[in-house]
Amino acid sequence: MNTVSISGRFVGNGFPCFIIAEAGVNHNGSLDMAYLLVDEAIKAGADAVKFQTFRAEKVVSPYAAKASYQIETTGNTESQLEMVRKLELSYEDFRLLHSYCQKKGILFLSTPFDEESADFLVELGMPAIKVSSGEITNLPFLAHLARLGKPLIISTGMSTLGEVESAILTVREAGDPPMILLHCVCNYPADPAEVNLRAMLTMEQAFGLPVGFSDHTLGIAVPLAAAALGACVVEKHFTLDRSLPGPDQRASLEPTEFREMINGIRTVESALGDGHKRPTPGEANTAEVARRSLVAATDIASGTKLTVEMIAIRRPGTGLPPVLLKWLIGRRVKVQIQAGQLFQMDLLE
Repeated sequence: MNTVSISGRFVGNGFPCFIIAEAGVNHNGSLDMAYLLVDEAIKAGADAVKFQTFRAEKVVSPYAAKASYQIETTGNTESQLEMVRKLELSYEDFRLLHSYCQKKGILFLSTPFDEESADFLVELGMPAIKVSSGEITNLPFLAHLARLGKPLIISTGMSTLGEVESAILTVREAGDPPMILLHCVCNYPADPAEVNLRAMLTMEQAFGLPVGFSDHTLGIAVPLAAAALGACVVEKHFTLDRSLPGPDQRASLEPTEFREMINGIRTVESALGDGHKRPTPGEANTAEVARRSLVAATDIASGTKLTVEMIAIRRPGTGLPPVLLKWLIGRRVKVQIQAGQLFQMDLLE
């Protein structure tokens, strides 16, 4: 249960962190801009690029207000529905995007926000379904997604552990596809002090599922920390330019920053190792220089029986180790030894 296969790529404990470049709606309704986002995700080294697929009227009521962060980024002169309409791509656009991603060699993902869009994406051949944090309590929708039979990557922002449990039970009862949970804080940008990365470990222990992190903080420090804690997935918003209009642009990384994040995660992964405490090959020379050996504290004539006063402990570490000090006392030397000379077995009777 700790690994999930997505298009032949294993995600979970013991496998490299699966990095999702969250293009989201940062294309601002432009297919050409969406293509550019795909290109930048590939250059950065992302495993997948992800968009959002929806029919605005099936997601947002005309009476729905904007979130505070959306008002800050896009103003308050239009409704949430009017804002979302501008960010919508057509199904045909997504067919072209999916084909473009296949041609370019990057995995295409998208978050559906309504049943029709989910069915369309599965028909398109999308290998896994990303579930938005906003749907964690939308149990009928989760049941529909579960019945589609694809692995679900479920963001858990704004939720309690009990709400996550209810979502998991709903998915298991409706079809029981493989699941990955993503810890998330749904603020744009999120305050690092509110991120609570250890909640990833709590969910992993509670549910026995692979757990990753969907990040909305500024910069790359928090996703690197998530990788160090064992996140099997890191998802991060990215944009061509943070100064572009749109609700999510300001909480997104620009292409150079996104590459830095991915390089940082790969460095963190390489540094984690297997947990076995042992010297590394690269330490061998340093050990010879920095460790100590038993050496003659003074000139010692041939045939002399060694006393503790005749023995010192000095660098380098290429002679007899200090642990043999007691063994050395009382032994006779076969040849004359000069002060500072390392004791070796062939010098002793």
